[in-house]
Amino acid sequence: MSAYDLVIVGAGSVGLPLSYYCAKRGLKVLVLDKEASWGRGQNRAAIGGIRATFSDPAKIRICTESLAIASRFEQAHGIDIEWRQGGYLFVAYEEERERAFRDLLAIQRAAGLDIGWIGRDRVAELCPGIELEGLRGGTFSPGDGYASPLKTAVAFHKLASDAGVEFRFGESVTGLETQKRRVRRLMTNKGSYDAGLYVDAAGAQGAEIAAMAGAEIPVHPDCHEGGVTEPVERFMEPMLVDIRPDERSGNYYFYQTVTGQVVFCITPRPQIWGTDIDSTSSFLPLCARRMLELYPRLANLKVRRTWRGMYPMTPDGQPIVGYAREAENLLLAVGMCGQGFMLGPGLGSILAEVIAGGGAAKSGAYGFIFEQLTPYRKFEGMEMLK
Repeated sequence: MSAYDLVIVGAGSVGLPLSYYCAKRGLKVLVLDKEASWGRGQNRAAIGGIRATFSDPAKIRICTESLAIASRFEQAHGIDIEWRQGGYLFVAYEEERERAFRDLLAIQRAAGLDIGWIGRDRVAELCPGIELEGLRGGTFSPGDGYASPLKTAVAFHKLASDAGVEFRFGESVTGLETQKRRVRRLMTNKGSYDAGLYVDAAGAQGAEIAAMAGAEIPVHPDCHEGGVTEPVERFMEPMLVDIRPDERSGNYYFYQTVTGQVVFCITPRPQIWGTDIDSTSSFLPLCARRMLELYPRLANLKVRRTWRGMYPMTPDGQPIVGYAREAENLLLAVGMCGQGFMLGPGLGSILAEVIAGGGAAKSGAYGFIFEQLTPYRKFEGMEMLK
């Protein structure tokens, strides 16, 4: 049995940066993961977008911090994570969609976002070859961008290890011993650990870990697929997002990486609940059809591979961040709803500051984040730019 200041369950998009930022503040940190190495859960299925372009203040604030971290990562640490500030472009082809986007701009600008409406000619400049018929324009946020999830995970693991974080892989949590509304001990298939604070950053397994302390949280994974093409000469800059649904799918999005490949993903309708991460034969024809309708010049690209991952979803599309009432030293950082890669660095930095400052969730500059993302909210509605 070993004692730590902090034990984090999950070496993924949230757990890796959180461990690093906590260790930087002098905390003794242990990270546990049932996989054989870091970033092998939902992180390796991420496509790489990082944006602050949302419709709610908490996610805007968290991802603004993530963008600041990503944009200066190579300068600060000497590690290339293939960051590119290409921006995010949400296109509109209907009057109703344009109106909704324009109305949302007031909220986004009030939150400090550099974002605005651009016309069809500017859209065509950013994305040469996009379908112009019916195009009304879109909202463009030039400060957003993208990076490599795999390189970013490797980078944070190295930084955390160098800062003194202890990692134990292939180790599954089997129980949380609680007493007087506190976790006294965490047990795994290989040992047990004492800590002042425990963090559930277990992604798709997040609800299972929380339940071991008696906390019931509505996090359920659903399945999404992505793909990547061969590299080609650069022809577009932004992450291009079309949120129009059809009978078989919701939004879809794609971008060209620093190294030239086009990475793409689509939201299936209805949602596919479960933990099956085997690729399907239906994904590529569906996603390719919708992408070519929007961007015909993609037709000759060759797809290298596809994959399937999980989105740990909540009913309102918002993460869960806060302390469990059933175990006051169990911090929940789960339900990232497929946005763990873009939320993780900022959330890790913010939570490390809160933890090092005594753990107060209701006060200080980040109180509104804990209030909005509390595990005990009503889970009503849905974030518009999910």
